Amino acid sequence: MAKAAKTLEASFEELELIIGQLENPEVSLDDSFKLYNAGMKLLKSCNDSIDKVEKKILVLSEEGEPDEL
Repeated sequence: MAKAAKTLEASFEELELIIGQLENPEVSLDDSFKLYNAGMKLLKSCNDSIDKVEKKILVLSEEGEPDEL
């Protein structure tokens, strides 16, 4: 069974949690690096999702424009 994709909102919430953990001075350097990598993967996923939505909006807006004479 395929893993369901996270919503953009869920990814942003997870990013907020990661940022909060990174701001904790008691987190080790190794854990900080792991958190940073997890955050960067989430950020890339968010950017990819936003790009897909932007492309869909462009296609829809082009389809809705009347043809020029």
